[in-house]
Amino acid sequence: MTQVLGKVVTFDEFVAKYPDRRGQRYELYDGVVVEMPQPTGDHEEIVVFLSTKITLEYSRLSLTYGIPKTVLVKPLENESAYSLDLLLLNLTNLVNEPLWKKASTVTKAASIPLVIEVVSTNWRDDYLKKYADYEEMGIPEYWIVDYGALGGREFIGKPKQPTILVCCLEEGEYRVSKFRGDNRIQSPTFPELDLTAEQIFSAGTVGNS
Repeated sequence: MTQVLGKVVTFDEFVAKYPDRRGQRYELYDGVVVEMPQPTGDHEEIVVFLSTKITLEYSRLSLTYGIPKTVLVKPLENESAYSLDLLLLNLTNLVNEPLWKKASTVTKAASIPLVIEVVSTNWRDDYLKKYADYEEMGIPEYWIVDYGALGGREFIGKPKQPTILVCCLEEGEYRVSKFRGDNRIQSPTFPELDLTAEQIFSAGTVGNS
């Protein structure tokens, strides 16, 4: 579970004190500092798998993209800052980011073609708060990878089963498509990406085989 820490702080106070402290991850939710839980091995295997596949794809297409390690995403409308499981950066737009040089933080949708969250026990953050903030920021594509079927039934159905939600921005709102089993992921950012939901879920079992 996530742990809420102390008093309400500003974004500047947050970046001066919390991110990367002793290797622990922190996020800021409307001025409230939240200590993120240590992810499971399955979670990290899926992140590594997706990072590798997406890196190969943007490299094949000779796109000026990159996947950083510790960059924050900050909505301009509130005192929040998120450390994503996978953040795809448009490197050419970083010159337009006011917080980039000082705090390795991006705020503009033009810098963020794709974000991915791999669902943990704090699943409501991914399905509700982050979904709303990424949509409001205008981030064009957001994946919610729920390999453990932890999300609410209203999001992944009943009975619950592992699901990937690909949220694509259309006229300022996300259109959500769900992928399971042998469904091939349909990504507007990478339309030729040849990857099924089951391949992604299976990446989380490699260490158990």
